[in-house]
Amino acid sequence: MRRPVAPEDLLRRPRIALDAGPLHDLIGGTRVLVTGAGGSIGSELCRQIARYHPADLAMLDRAENGLHVVALDLAQVEFARPVIGDVTDGARLDAVCARVRPEIVFHAAAHKHVPLMEMHPSEAVKNNVTGTRLVAEAAMRCGARRMVLISTDKAVEPSSIMGVTKSVAELVVRGLAERGSTQFVAVRFGNVLGSSGSVLPRFLEQIAAGGPVTVTHPEVQRYFMLISEAVQLVLHAAALPADPRMCVLDLGEPIRIAALARDVIGLSGYDPDGDMPVRFIGLRPGEKLLERLVGPDERAERTSIQHLLTVERHVPRTREIGAAIVSLERAAACGDDIEVVAGLRGCIPSFTPSVVWRSPEESEELAG
Repeated sequence: MRRPVAPEDLLRRPRIALDAGPLHDLIGGTRVLVTGAGGSIGSELCRQIARYHPADLAMLDRAENGLHVVALDLAQVEFARPVIGDVTDGARLDAVCARVRPEIVFHAAAHKHVPLMEMHPSEAVKNNVTGTRLVAEAAMRCGARRMVLISTDKAVEPSSIMGVTKSVAELVVRGLAERGSTQFVAVRFGNVLGSSGSVLPRFLEQIAAGGPVTVTHPEVQRYFMLISEAVQLVLHAAALPADPRMCVLDLGEPIRIAALARDVIGLSGYDPDGDMPVRFIGLRPGEKLLERLVGPDERAERTSIQHLLTVERHVPRTREIGAAIVSLERAAACGDDIEVVAGLRGCIPSFTPSVVWRSPEESEELAG
């Protein structure tokens, strides 16, 4: 009997395995808070953290279904507890942090689906920018020694609302790092095979439905990693002895999505040139042919941990970028998408929106 296709079947490189010793030292006996704990990355963070016996593991998410699943997985772990809460609710975050008193915070909560965020820029800013700031400030107030922001390769030369909001979130934690004793590090991911919303589950659903398997463009490429690898490297980034500010994961060469689709079709017992074709449907708004982990104005250096690089990012003057982020958050709170997109361009000048956001007055002028 043919076994189901697993993410490991598609990696095209050896699986990353690192020494767990530093993680025992980092987490053992420590109070930990994970936001977005019900998501693909957040839940795996909770499962791996639990192996190293923290004193307390608070798993926070506003989505009860995902949180319920990971809570059931860790039901026999006495120090793991689910917490319903929203990262955009500052009072709730303060209450949770006052009770948990986390020493390490892993911030995985985010809006991440590119096409949806193209249509909802204010919501993207509220969750990815304001939520990051509120979590970081709560971590500082409760005396956390380190906070780790889960970022994305889409933050590099961003072409999407999702990517540019994560780029701004990186600036948020960079600015806060200068204001207190809490250390902040952002870790950029590539695509995670098998995660919610990723290509592998979609391909398998399309194959089960009889095809075709759809890919946006024949030349589109992405960096891929396993969920377990991603989380392992995040934990090692948190364990680095220095304050690296920004880490990226060295994932080898990018993989063409079309080739990945053909692999999944073949492993599922079909012929990609015959009974289960690949169909190209065009890039979606905000998508690029190739994502990069390091920008052209950034410098990457190797660390003592294999596959983990530190990155130096040019940061605008703190006062100027701080004022721009305040204005951006204010526009998002008002639901002013046009002003939000303008504010994102003010924070990240290289960002060019894929959708033209115009006021009604501008639209009337162009139509007239």
